[in-house]
Amino acid sequence: MTVAVRFHEYGGPEVLRLESVEVGEPGPGEVLIRVDAIGVNRAEVLFRGGHYIEPVKEFPARLGLEAAGVVEAIGAGVAGVEVGGRVSVVPAFSMNDYGVYAQRAIVPAAAVVDRPEGVGAVEGAAVWMPYVTAYGALIEVGGMGAGDTVVLTAASSSVGLAAIQVARRVGATPIATTRSRAKRGALLEAGAAEVIVTDEEDVADRVLALTAGRGAEFVFDAVAGPGVVDLARAVAPGGTLFLYGAVSGLATPFPGFDLGMPALNMRTYTMHETTRDPERLRRAQAFVSSGLRTGAFRPVVDRTFALDEIAAAHRYMEAGAQVGKIVVTVDH
Repeated sequence: MTVAVRFHEYGGPEVLRLESVEVGEPGPGEVLIRVDAIGVNRAEVLFRGGHYIEPVKEFPARLGLEAAGVVEAIGAGVAGVEVGGRVSVVPAFSMNDYGVYAQRAIVPAAAVVDRPEGVGAVEGAAVWMPYVTAYGALIEVGGMGAGDTVVLTAASSSVGLAAIQVARRVGATPIATTRSRAKRGALLEAGAAEVIVTDEEDVADRVLALTAGRGAEFVFDAVAGPGVVDLARAVAPGGTLFLYGAVSGLATPFPGFDLGMPALNMRTYTMHETTRDPERLRRAQAFVSSGLRTGAFRPVVDRTFALDEIAAAHRYMEAGAQVGKIVVTVDH
């Protein structure tokens, strides 16, 4: 038996329950891990509330896509994973099939990666969702490189901060946006070349001024909604506007109707494009592991909670005040 977080109906953080459940043995292609830390992601908040890209298929439902821990058992046909190995779990599966909000969890072996030396459990649970999301869109799909400029909305989120470091790693210039001045200093300290305070400045005008009128080769947007039209004005001709989230909760217009705007590419992105493609995932793992080993990538952890504080962790995420990752630690 193990303690796991489940919910029996859609709702707010109050629907989350700690329950004793049978963990079982890993089947073919699966591994059992002792979970030491869990990365909390907006995807889980949306899944709990019934607003995620896929609905809950059956209640009670599990939660959790990202964790760090130690391998306790392996199923048939699993290669490259050893019992006792220090690993991270990459979000490469559906929460309808697996969930890591637990003391012990079974996950697909394909979603397990070795944790680099010197990376603890908390940091190991804070790495893969943000860095693979940023890498997959900007590098794997977009081909961002030296000399490019990228505008980052929700820049104080774990993905936004990872994107700053990914841009720096390849010689690109990251421009962060934030609604108020409260997070400006933290974003500059995190490596942003410039910070645009959207409550005070016009994003497109400022980006055009910073790029000598050219615009940004990439916009990496987690907010969506009506603001996309203004962001589109900031894109350089032939550039790409990635939509990887919908924090605003509002309908997103398509800005291409304005024929006076520069030609741009606009596409959605989910990290499953990377994590569920073995070759893309292999390249992502190599890129992120290299950055961790050299110190170029330093996951930012805002705050930790205990497993029995999981509802409080979800409330904290919904408040949106964090700078970096929210991590839940697990006692055994």
